[in-house]
Amino acid sequence: MSKMIPTSVYGDYMVRATAAAGQVRAFALTSRDLAEAARLAHGTAPTASAALGRTLSGTLMMNQALVKQDDGLLTVRFDGDGPLGTVLATADHSGNVKGYVQNPETDLPRKSDRHLDVGSAVGRGTLTVLRDLDGGNTYNGQVLIHSGEIADDLTHYFVESEQIPTSIGLGVLVQPDGSIRRAGGFLLQLMPFAEESVISRLEENLGKVRSVTQMLEDEMTPEDLLAEILRGLDPEWTDRLPVRFYCNCTEDRVRRALILLGPEELDSMIAEDHDFELACRFCGKKYSFRPEDLREIRAQI
Repeated sequence: MSKMIPTSVYGDYMVRATAAAGQVRAFALTSRDLAEAARLAHGTAPTASAALGRTLSGTLMMNQALVKQDDGLLTVRFDGDGPLGTVLATADHSGNVKGYVQNPETDLPRKSDRHLDVGSAVGRGTLTVLRDLDGGNTYNGQVLIHSGEIADDLTHYFVESEQIPTSIGLGVLVQPDGSIRRAGGFLLQLMPFAEESVISRLEENLGKVRSVTQMLEDEMTPEDLLAEILRGLDPEWTDRLPVRFYCNCTEDRVRRALILLGPEELDSMIAEDHDFELACRFCGKKYSFRPEDLREIRAQI
């Protein structure tokens, strides 16, 4: 078993566990800081913040569940017909995640239960999961969006595309001032050899479990979440990983992207004879290019 790192060493983190002698594997995380970093980076309104925060959390856990390579990436993309437009997140195997929503200002009236209406904001369309495989290959799985409620759709994806019995819970609690108060979630999977008694106990536990935000409001850690959900199944902690909102964009990467625009587009930009400011889609960081910079990039083609 891996040596456990004290929680105080960092803020957001993910834990991995097994239960019932390996018949169940589980992940849980707390992600308030990274969800708040994403909100600040993109200026998201409450409904958009909840959708993006849930997607970031889910993508981090899905990477650990589906990607074997230490340098492997996993991308989750919702393309719905709701006002949010595209919701996208990419996570690596080291606990870094980045993402964006196409229309960050989206904010809908709350539902009758006072929860944010993420489902209506996402709408109907397709959910795509792109992940790295051995040998540098990629796998692209796609399903129809089931409800738009992120956790429900990611659970549906596992059943439809991966044929793995899975339960995912995600939560983002937004404060009245728009900042993120709580965020986190869990992911549980049954192994093919799981016994009926284990399946029944897990279903019973899930039927009693409170919402993720309610548990986080009670100051429950990721370990506490899994201990409650896996009650009676002898959970064993196997790893703990810090997680963060992080983008690896650089000026050099943006320059290479400009080269891909082609000579005609660059010539048109140069002819306008003014500075261009480009923002990274994933983190909002801005990069400024003068006309002489553009001419230098154009000369590389």
